[in-house]
Amino acid sequence: MVYVRRVSGVLTGVLVAAALSVIPAVSSRATVTLRVHPTVSTVLASNMPLLRLHFSSSTKASALPSLIIRPSLATKWQQIGPSDVQAVATGALAPAVRYRIEAPTALRCSGRCVFTSVQAHVASVPTNVTWEEQLLAQLRYLPLTFTPTSATTPSAQQVPGAFSWDYPNLPSALMAQWQVGVDNVVVRGALMHFQSTHSLPTTGVADALTWVRLVADASAAKATNAPYDYVDVSMTSPETVTLYVAGKATFHTLANTGISVSPTATGTYPVYLRYASQTMSGTNPDGSHYSDPGIPWVSYFNGGDALHGFIRSTYGWPQSLGCVEMPFAAAKTIWPFTPIGTLVTVHS
Repeated sequence: MVYVRRVSGVLTGVLVAAALSVIPAVSSRATVTLRVHPTVSTVLASNMPLLRLHFSSSTKASALPSLIIRPSLATKWQQIGPSDVQAVATGALAPAVRYRIEAPTALRCSGRCVFTSVQAHVASVPTNVTWEEQLLAQLRYLPLTFTPTSATTPSAQQVPGAFSWDYPNLPSALMAQWQVGVDNVVVRGALMHFQSTHSLPTTGVADALTWVRLVADASAAKATNAPYDYVDVSMTSPETVTLYVAGKATFHTLANTGISVSPTATGTYPVYLRYASQTMSGTNPDGSHYSDPGIPWVSYFNGGDALHGFIRSTYGWPQSLGCVEMPFAAAKTIWPFTPIGTLVTVHS
């Protein structure tokens, strides 16, 4: 339900379910805060009533100014009675976003205004990963294209459609991990890249601020110009690293992975931390300690495992403590193509 309370003469409320209670008459401006939980369906948000206003005399919906909502949300007024109007959302509400609505209760009203009941036609459903995937595909952070089933150009609204791979030559180990409507490492990596590009915390989780930026970029058609990068690490002898840029294998080098007592974990992981140069220190398997300054071109992708340069007499077989070591020149070539969120697959 919605609860309301007076705060310094201003009415505030939080929509947490489906009803807005009757509120005492007020003549000053009122504000309502609408919180959309991540499990609320955004598909059903179109034409969703946000609030209803009852006036003390006949009032035309067409005479009312637009609602001021932050962040921006498209709405319109509907006449539902001689003295009653309701505001409905014509745009989709983003999950986990808190919208602040300024209701024009003191404007063009000859008497006092009161809120009456409102029904918010929403449904509790799993988090809308499909819409997240649609936005990331439209903005080209995913290696897939989203094609709507209708002739309508995709926008910030969720629309029916289908996904297709932009780069069919990417390794099957990556493509097998993608599934529409299911949270997966391909989506998390793309979202981390988007968050990093927008100076947001790179959590790989679509929080409120991330949703606002996703919707805003989709509305403005602000797709990234960066290519889709991917790194494949093969532990089959001789061990190698292959860099894919925009679906093409553009660079290949010998590499070293972890020894048997400190192996490199297999799987696919997003790059989460990077350094142009770093001092690496830790404990060897025999209990002794090491400290190696000036390790260049470091991209961490799984705990302490990282892609980086390291001087060895030979390459192509297990020699590290879990990291993927490459010659300095090779690591320098690959490093610019491993921004935050880049996926790294390690396999035998």
